[in-house]
Amino acid sequence: MTTASATPQALADPVRPRLLSPRAWTGVMVALAIVVVVVPVLSLVVPEGSALHLSEFYVGLVGKIMCYAICALAIDLIWGYTGILSLGHGLFFALGGYAMGMYLMRQIGTDGQYRSELPDFMVFLNWKELPWHWALSDSFVAQMLLVVLVPGLLAFVFGWFAFRSRIKGVYFSIITQAMTFAAMLLFFRNETGFGGNNGFTDFKRILDIPIATTQMRVALFVITGLTLIGFFVLARWLVTSKFGRVLQAIRDAESRVMFTGYDPLRYKLAIWVISAVMCGIAGALYVPQVGIINPSEMSPAASIEMAIWAAVGGRGTLVGPIVGAFFVNGAKSWFTQTFPEFWLYFLGALFIAVTLFLPQGIIGLVRKLGRRGAPEERS
Repeated sequence: MTTASATPQALADPVRPRLLSPRAWTGVMVALAIVVVVVPVLSLVVPEGSALHLSEFYVGLVGKIMCYAICALAIDLIWGYTGILSLGHGLFFALGGYAMGMYLMRQIGTDGQYRSELPDFMVFLNWKELPWHWALSDSFVAQMLLVVLVPGLLAFVFGWFAFRSRIKGVYFSIITQAMTFAAMLLFFRNETGFGGNNGFTDFKRILDIPIATTQMRVALFVITGLTLIGFFVLARWLVTSKFGRVLQAIRDAESRVMFTGYDPLRYKLAIWVISAVMCGIAGALYVPQVGIINPSEMSPAASIEMAIWAAVGGRGTLVGPIVGAFFVNGAKSWFTQTFPEFWLYFLGALFIAVTLFLPQGIIGLVRKLGRRGAPEERS
């Protein structure tokens, strides 16, 4: 009698999986120690002549890849767990970067080439005053709010109409790519006030602190690393919750989810906006570390690469896309220096190989090998 009465309650309130396993928490703590302690010590304390010294180049390179990893994680939430393949997240990444870039351009002040309070490209184009959308660009707080609000609002409006119209599959992917391409063409125009083809560059300071110093680069590295770790834990919390279970049900059988009384629109729209905001924040962290933002970040190829990172690492795993971002971009950095003319061929071959032979990505391969190596349980 007790068992029979307890069964419906167990079904109604299933036990939530733990956030992370002990091994996973150990990995998070190791990553945290590397970001907060190891890298700053190797870069700031260890002398430059030492073999253990970490140069500014590698600090900036890893910081940039961590920004890409945030984007890959965002793609995994909507593609790996919800079944929505976006080929337009490069737009959200670039919008966050432009919001940060506007503030950095104002921080240049009169140190620019033309010694004007206006950004150099505006002086060159004979602009007499800042356009209306630059009104709050001298406020760090206001621009950081725009880093979140602009990608989030655009994603909400676009997602509302797309998901409400039941657009899905390859059609949704094509529309997101078209949206990104249209925005890229818009930002290429000089009259929009975003620097045209050249975009924003030649940054001097952030929060009135010189940006081209080892200390600032390490600080940006630490902030980016903490953001990536924080987003990973947040993503894990989302996918292990009831919200995440509904997302995975939508991915597997959306029509059945509707028949059970859930509204897929709200769930898809929510995760779509969250992933867009994550990419916007990644773009804002990317710009001061790389030193430039231009419309090429909105190119269709940039968004396709994000999907490749998730596919190579293993979508639907969270950690896989992070591994994929580091693997692909690390290889890209090496190939572009060693075999620059063959890099695009390598990228295409990698994507084809993963699609044909590693449908679950690097993480799937590692897990498969781990199961083979594990001793069989005795009955």
